[in-house]
Amino acid sequence: MLLASAVVAKLREKADRFRELTERLSEPEIAADHKRAVALIREQGLLSEVAKLRERYELFVKRQAEAEALLADASAEKDMRELAREELAELEQQAASLDREIKDALVSDTELERDKVIMEIRAGTGGDEAALFVGDLLRMYQRLFDERGWRLEMLSGKNSELGGYKELVFAVKGAHAWRYLRFEGGGHRVQRVPETESQGRVHTSAATVAVLAEAEEVDLDIRADDLRIDTMRAGGAGGQHVNKTESAVRIVHIPTGTMVVCMDNKSQHKNRAQAMRILRARLYELERERLAAARAAERKSQVGSGDRSERIRTYNFAQNRCSDHRLGENFALDQVLGGKLMQVLEALDERDREERIHNL
Repeated sequence: MLLASAVVAKLREKADRFRELTERLSEPEIAADHKRAVALIREQGLLSEVAKLRERYELFVKRQAEAEALLADASAEKDMRELAREELAELEQQAASLDREIKDALVSDTELERDKVIMEIRAGTGGDEAALFVGDLLRMYQRLFDERGWRLEMLSGKNSELGGYKELVFAVKGAHAWRYLRFEGGGHRVQRVPETESQGRVHTSAATVAVLAEAEEVDLDIRADDLRIDTMRAGGAGGQHVNKTESAVRIVHIPTGTMVVCMDNKSQHKNRAQAMRILRARLYELERERLAAARAAERKSQVGSGDRSERIRTYNFAQNRCSDHRLGENFALDQVLGGKLMQVLEALDERDREERIHNL
């Protein structure tokens, strides 16, 4: 088994980082800093498999070298050389599996293990038809979440007059939620005949999806002095409570100008808590983008940037076709809208994995 020198160097680098973290976590000053300790423990946990793989790889290389040396030794007994030949055959069978394990571990990212995501869907061009499409996307995701056993929590939304949504914000929790849903960020385009179209003409409408990893408090240090928090009466129809009680909350992060408004709950306390969750996710995304910009070469290797202006998928109802433009492949639209989206997401994840390995 002969891994590329760059791959071996990365394997040893990450294994050394695991050993460094293990030592640092025993230091009193780290133990006294809860947030820092939690972050280091999380990183250490994700590197533990790399450390084990380094030991396995070095043992593999040692066994291989010893068997090859014995087989090449003309003075060795016939039985010993036969054992060496069997050893090499066994190692050859193990090589492909170990190679994949090592590369998977090296391209793994702490971000990919996050199980909490916040998704924002907004109607784009197309008026009422775009708002109805937002509802279709929501139902598609709900079916996917049900199939995966992920939990959906609505945070805020703005209804449209014809039953769709101008905007939706919801949280998702489940194993590997971020790993797969990160590919949904971008522009989604629909081509179909709207119910309101009397002449049967196909219209093109769009919605944008933003996918944010939900940040924990340990991920960000948001100073109270950096926030401006206002309360106000919720607008729109909603009965006497909405019109008379200042339950709506607007939070502005002054340094970045990031603003979040929540008004769906009757409780001001709940609206504030939800607004902070969304704000924290958006600020965390800004930090992720900053780090990604600093690693521009790596960013180019990823499948889709999550940029809302990037058109990632087209849903063509007339031809029952869902086209993912990053993969250059078509899928059955009825299956995708029915929640069978994992076939697309897994293909995107595999492509992303291959490109990460290529750039090791």
